[in-house]
This record gives sequence, structure tokens and C-alpha cells, in this order.
Amino acid sequence: MRPGEVEENAYARAGGRLPGDPVPAPGLGDDPAPVPEPRRPGPRALVRALPALLVAVGVLYGLLAPEDFTAVPFFTAAPLIAASLASLRTTVLTGLAALAAAYAVHAEAGIHPAVTTVTDVVTVATVALLGVAINRVVRLGDRRLASAREIAEAAQRAVLPQPAARIGGFEIAARYEAARRDAFIGGDLYAVQDSPYGVRLIVGDVRGKGMGAVAAVAVVIGAFREAAEQEATLEAVAQRLERALAREGTRRDGIDAFEGFTTAVLAELPHDDGLVRVVNRGHPPPLLLHADGTLRVLATREPALPLGMRDLGRWPDRTLEAGFPSGATLLLYTDGLSEARDAHGRFYEPERRLAGRTFPGPGALLGRLAEEVRRHSGGGTADDMALLAVRQP
Repeated sequence: MRPGEVEENAYARAGGRLPGDPVPAPGLGDDPAPVPEPRRPGPRALVRALPALLVAVGVLYGLLAPEDFTAVPFFTAAPLIAASLASLRTTVLTGLAALAAAYAVHAEAGIHPAVTTVTDVVTVATVALLGVAINRVVRLGDRRLASAREIAEAAQRAVLPQPAARIGGFEIAARYEAARRDAFIGGDLYAVQDSPYGVRLIVGDVRGKGMGAVAAVAVVIGAFREAAEQEATLEAVAQRLERALAREGTRRDGIDAFEGFTTAVLAELPHDDGLVRVVNRGHPPPLLLHADGTLRVLATREPALPLGMRDLGRWPDRTLEAGFPSGATLLLYTDGLSEARDAHGRFYEPERRLAGRTFPGPGALLGRLAEEVRRHSGGGTADDMALLAVRQP
């Protein structure tokens, strides 16, 4: 082996980094770790300080205001705000501080008759106890929500497991970006399966949301893994998926039984052939990024209908075949990427944004895409986004 080849193999084994290069930050592929910025107090931190501020303002108001004015509203608001934002301990301490402050203000001002003092102190004590009860209810709801999130995250990992970093000699990276931070799973899907015919891929988008979409995702991925192992052509794989969704449709009620469909793109990378084959079922076309920055859109001339719509007509699946040279990266994505809008309603255009650019690896590409889409859309998108990138090493 020549010295240059030894260096190249060492570079590949290091994941595209040479000794001494920075280790990438989680979720950003092979990009260097960003320099952390100094943390500034956010709005949430200021809101958490509001109960103490209310007690302090109440004390000043009670001491400086005329005798006919009362600071009780400040003292009662403090434990109620702490109840929804802080822990039980903080809520109790806030209530005790408000109670003590209310009594101290009356004692310092010498307000008479004594019944006024008793009434105000009892009012603050009652609201403080109510704040403790509210805090318990809120914390119980938080625990239930956290449990639901853990279950959803486990379902996400079960339905959409992260593929291995290298399959069949190809470098693989996948990423799922939910439109909502508290939602872990939706109707977007991806899967990678090695087979006797090459490495086969699918990226799709199930119509609808909720558990019905999740069930359809599980059906599509399960049928794909089985068909990818057994069927000799991508067209046959697509037909197996069509039949699987048809069977699932007979078990579904409501409008989904008649209008459920899945857009999908299937790709096949034969072993050691330097080719890629694509079958498109109404999905955004894949992008082929060459090592020199050249970009090609792998759009079929006659895309077939989405999966699950065979009752509307039959369009034969047409396989597009293209070269997949060394160093090239195949990018498959859902419309959460291409339909992300900025504040002016402009779409994010991956073809234009990626043309002429190169990336160290598929992980770096997906990390950069996710970061740019977040910036483009102002921190949140209207739809989930599934990304799958495969590199020919």
C-alpha cells in the first residue's frame, strides 16, 4: 500500500478528521464545536425572581403608602406565581415570607384596629396555602407529562431507530427534527436496509398526525425491511409497500380509510457498482452532492402516485439510474425541509442552498441543514423534518 493510501485510510477511520482536529459537537456531524457564548439571564429566570420582587415591592408599598391603602395584593400574588413556576420548597418559603412581610408592615405602621391586621394576615395565609396546593397539582401534571414524553421518545427509538454509521461500505447519517419541541414522533419516516441487491433506503411522509400516522409509519417501515431483503427490484419493493398500506387501510376508520396516503422515495445503492437507483412516489426528489460541490436533482420524468392511492389510477414505477461516484453524498428529505418558511414566507430551497458547497461527511451535512433551517424559520418549523444522507467513501 502506498503512503498516500495509508493516510487516506487513517483519515476515513477517524471519521473524516485528522489527529488534532476538533471533535464535533453533538448533532453537528463533523463540524468543529462552536465557541460557547456567555450565558445571560433569560426571560424565564426573570419570571422566577418575580415572587421575591413582589414581596419586596409589597413591603415598600405598605410602608410608604397612606394607611387607607393595603399591600395585600402584592403579598398574595407572590405565592400564587411561585406555585406555577417554582418547587414546593420555594413556594412554601415564598408564602412564609409574604406572611411575615404582611405582619411586619402592619406592626411597623401601627395600623388600627387590630381586626385589620388579622384579616390581612389570614388572607395572605389562605392564599399561601392555596399556592402550595396549586404547586402540588402543577408538579403532578409535570410528572405525567414527563412520563408521556419518555414513552413517546421510546416509541420514536423503536419505530425510527438510528441507523448504523456505516452500512454496506457506505457512510450513513439520519436526523429527525420535530416541529414541536414537546413532540418526539410524527408521520415522517426513514429506514436503511442492507440486502443482497445493495443498500436500500426509504424516506417518506405519512399523511396526517397522531397515533394513526405513527401506526402507518410502523407499517411502512416493517414492510420495507422485509421487501428490501426479498424483492429483486425497487419497483417490486414499492408494490409490496402499496399492498401493505392497502391492508392497513381496511383496518382504519374514518377519513383515513379513504384518504390515507404516504409520499415516499426509495433508493438502491448496489455494492461496488458506483450507481444509485431511485423510485419516487410523489415525494421531493433526492439530491446528489458531488465531491466538487456539483449538485444534481434526481427527479424522475414520470413520478408515480403516492403509496396508498392506487384506486385513483395506476402509474408504473420508473426507476431513475445515475452514477454515484466516490466522495458523493445522496440526500433524501421530507417536505419539512423544502417547505420551511422565513418571516417573509420564502421557502428554504435546498437545491440552491447546497449547490457549490462541500461537507466533511453526511453527519456534517445534516447538522448544517438543521441549523440553517432553524435560522431560516426563526427557530421553529411548521412541519416535522426527516433527513437521511449516504456518502460513497
